[in-house]
Amino acid sequence: MRRSMALLFGALAALASSSMTPAQEMEIAEPYKVGTFEAGGERFVGLVLRDEVIVEIPAANAALEQADSANQAMPMPDNMIALIEGYESGLRERFYAIVNHMAENDLIAGTNRPAYVHDVADVDTLAPIVDPYPGKILNAAVNFYSHVDESGTEAERAESMRQRRENRGVPYLFLKPARGAVVGQGEEIVIPYGRNETDWEVELGAVIGREAKYVSANDAEDYVFGYMVSVDVSDRGGRPPGGFGSGSDWLVGKGHDTFAPMGPWIVPKEFYGDPMENLHQMLSINGEMVQSARAGDMIHSLWELIEYGSSIITLYPGDVLNNGTSGGTAAGAVEERGESGYLQPGEVIEASIEGIGTLRLPAVAGEQPQGLTGAQLPPVDSYEDR
Repeated sequence: MRRSMALLFGALAALASSSMTPAQEMEIAEPYKVGTFEAGGERFVGLVLRDEVIVEIPAANAALEQADSANQAMPMPDNMIALIEGYESGLRERFYAIVNHMAENDLIAGTNRPAYVHDVADVDTLAPIVDPYPGKILNAAVNFYSHVDESGTEAERAESMRQRRENRGVPYLFLKPARGAVVGQGEEIVIPYGRNETDWEVELGAVIGREAKYVSANDAEDYVFGYMVSVDVSDRGGRPPGGFGSGSDWLVGKGHDTFAPMGPWIVPKEFYGDPMENLHQMLSINGEMVQSARAGDMIHSLWELIEYGSSIITLYPGDVLNNGTSGGTAAGAVEERGESGYLQPGEVIEASIEGIGTLRLPAVAGEQPQGLTGAQLPPVDSYEDR
């Protein structure tokens, strides 16, 4: 299905260009974001206007085609990956036309608003890339100077940062699961039973727009579709002693269900600008700001991360690459605040990036599993003296 949709969009690209001006030359009444939503039991991809209004893309396109015969029939995507794959093959121009038509005819707000336009409060905002989920999620480890040796003393941290500036090396990327781990706006972060060292890390999620392999950092922006807010929820409890392996366990640390929140929507790159100039990422717990950082704190640029990642594995439309997090994690403050400094059931995370939006995520306690044989990941307290 995805392949047939991509081929169809490609075949229509020339047709679209014959009746539309290229997007980079078109003017648009106002910028938009894109996301995945549910209303009345139906799931759809939509345009987000003013962070307040959600427009059902298929219905809005049908209305445009009916109102203006100059807009020839074009299929609309039924999921976010199909939207991303077709964006540069006619969809971007069509979205511009939809927004302009709605603005010119006062269809965004007021008494003329059609049934395919919703207030954001009246729909469920899902993770932007869902069914299908991202093919892969790559995260940068320790990619902000303020996050280097965050649990060390002030002198130790200063020395670690000095050494890192002198020897940046190449980036460090790790994989997070997608289905099961990805959740969206308002969904719960489930703290697994007994895993009482759960941490937060706000990150910029760069959504890949086209196939990328051995992409130079100089060209990396060309391969990005847009940006969203991501939270790299982390289990700092580690694996129990004994058995194989004595080092870090990245599956334990990063791979639990609900540990990859994303959203609330994606800002196409033409409406966000250069993240290496504009980025400001923040996170609060129960209203208390604990993280705030700008791009100048990053060790490797987003473009270098894409070059590194694509030198290992091909990146495809809908894949996500997260830029890393800054200081202000629970692990860095646990000595001042005690164990309760880690994320607790009942607390609420609000992760924000200026120009994109805010993810609000309540934390809940996972239920105690029953009937297992002892091969499961045990509670941290069972080996806390490791």
